[in-house]
Amino acid sequence: MPEVPEVEAIARTLRPIVAGQRVRGVQVFHAIATLPQTPAELARSVTGRRVVGVSRKGKYLFVDLDRGLIEMHFRFDGQLIWLGSAKKLLQQANKKPDGVHVDVALEFAKGVLCFADGRHLGRVHFWESAETCVPLNQLGVDALSSQFTTDLLRRELASSRRPLKEFLLDQSRIAGIGNIYSCEALWHAALNPRRPANSLNDKEAAKLHKGIVSVLRRALECCLNPAPTFRDPEWWFQGLEKILRVYQREGQPCRRCGAEIRRIEQGGRSTYCCLNCQK
Repeated sequence: MPEVPEVEAIARTLRPIVAGQRVRGVQVFHAIATLPQTPAELARSVTGRRVVGVSRKGKYLFVDLDRGLIEMHFRFDGQLIWLGSAKKLLQQANKKPDGVHVDVALEFAKGVLCFADGRHLGRVHFWESAETCVPLNQLGVDALSSQFTTDLLRRELASSRRPLKEFLLDQSRIAGIGNIYSCEALWHAALNPRRPANSLNDKEAAKLHKGIVSVLRRALECCLNPAPTFRDPEWWFQGLEKILRVYQREGQPCRRCGAEIRRIEQGGRSTYCCLNCQK
């Protein structure tokens, strides 16, 4: 699942491609991608609007328009694909065996931006303004923003009894951290993912803040080198596995103490950790 570093890299790469362009048309190939809005509602709201920027909060990508904004949520497997023209879209979209899967396509004068999710979990919606955008207003502080401070994290931790791993996945508290980077941040902070959030002292809260920020910044650097290539439908972020210390390393030795990395289940999701040195 794309988390804050991946979505931030997508936003930075997409911004110069679409900024200033006007949406000439919208094609919805799979109506499930726009639910609960209808394809007609999305097309009517977006067609003719000019892109003024691309922004992000948490795991959400926003294409900012001269009136309103398009919200994109990639969920587990969503991605963006850039095709050179509307003609190529009609030739390649959902055509077997060599075509590309496309759910929603935004046509511009200089190309077509396609949102694709073969599992049909990702969503594309239009909102009249940031104030009316329900997902945006349900998010807590962004994990990569300057507002995410040690003091803020300390206050949020103190108000929650949830296990640390589940606390970090709560997007209403800290937006953008998912399964991968929550595991990694807790390892860097040497904290047990099952500890209650409000059990941390000030020193431990500061270590967790440092772990979150350093892991996300390093992952963002990886995600930008090389930057996303929307023209290749098979492209995905490379090199992230080199910076991971626990995620999907079950049975391998901990790189800090040498004990075996364990996989435990929390809230129906896998948590990877070292139960020897994460206290």
